[in-house]
Amino acid sequence: MERPKKPAAIPVSPIQPTPQVSISDDNSRVTATLPTGQRVEVLLYGATVISWKSANGRENLFLSDKAILDGSKPVRGGVPLVFPVFGPPKADHPTGKLPQHGFARNSRWEYLGKSSSESSTLPDSKGDASVKLDFGLSHSMIDSSKWDYSFNLTYSVTLSQDNLETSLVVRNTGSSNYDFQVLFHTYLAIDDITQTTISGLEEVAFIDKTQGAKQIEPAKKAISITSETDRVYTLASEKPLAVAEQGKPRYEITRDMLSDVVVWNPWVEKAKSMADFGPGDGYKKMVCVEAGSVSAWNTLEAGDTWEGGQRIKTV
Repeated sequence: MERPKKPAAIPVSPIQPTPQVSISDDNSRVTATLPTGQRVEVLLYGATVISWKSANGRENLFLSDKAILDGSKPVRGGVPLVFPVFGPPKADHPTGKLPQHGFARNSRWEYLGKSSSESSTLPDSKGDASVKLDFGLSHSMIDSSKWDYSFNLTYSVTLSQDNLETSLVVRNTGSSNYDFQVLFHTYLAIDDITQTTISGLEEVAFIDKTQGAKQIEPAKKAISITSETDRVYTLASEKPLAVAEQGKPRYEITRDMLSDVVVWNPWVEKAKSMADFGPGDGYKKMVCVEAGSVSAWNTLEAGDTWEGGQRIKTV
């Protein structure tokens, strides 16, 4: 018999897709993929981001086809992390026993886990909007005979639909102050270096390392690269940097607590001299725009914490 009044059906919200995170069978890398198709891959050696792809499959980071990924040397490409010293350390400095660019990029990090943020609950939402991967490195995980300070590093890589964020938290867990420098050595993938410009540093003086670290006054124009380039732009404001190709925006970079910017391209002869750089004309397909704090030392007092990071947006 029909009931005169049937109870209304209880609406059920559809289950939204969530980011997928996997660890390789050999426990050497972590990969995260958003429901919308964006993907990031991080090598535990150096916690080096070695791939960042947009939803259409386009690769945004340059990785040398000769890069060594077995943990025997730092990776040529992606986003190597420089800490606690930039460049070759001076022998009379506490970092003097460390390799060039420090130990972060050639140490094996621990994967600490993931977290995700929810996107809109509107019907056309495509699931969680971002995923954050956390990695850790501490004093007990390195050769302390070369740098005997107590520290804890937490490195976070956050993938969203059009952004990649990398951030570092440095904690001084000991009783002694220490100095450090930090830099995200980002290799951006481009189509043609001769058609690429970098803007946002027009009013900033720089150190030209191809001219014996000569101090150069601001150029008052966007950067175009036509030869080997190795510049440290010092005390730059934190306004966004823009990388364009053929006049069209490709990347936008914002920085937090990172007042310096390194711009690097090896060009023809330098590229030939590096055994792990390839292909031979790979210099045409990359430019390093590296956010950091490297023109002076950051002093971290016992018990204190420092945090800085960058966001790269595809435009």
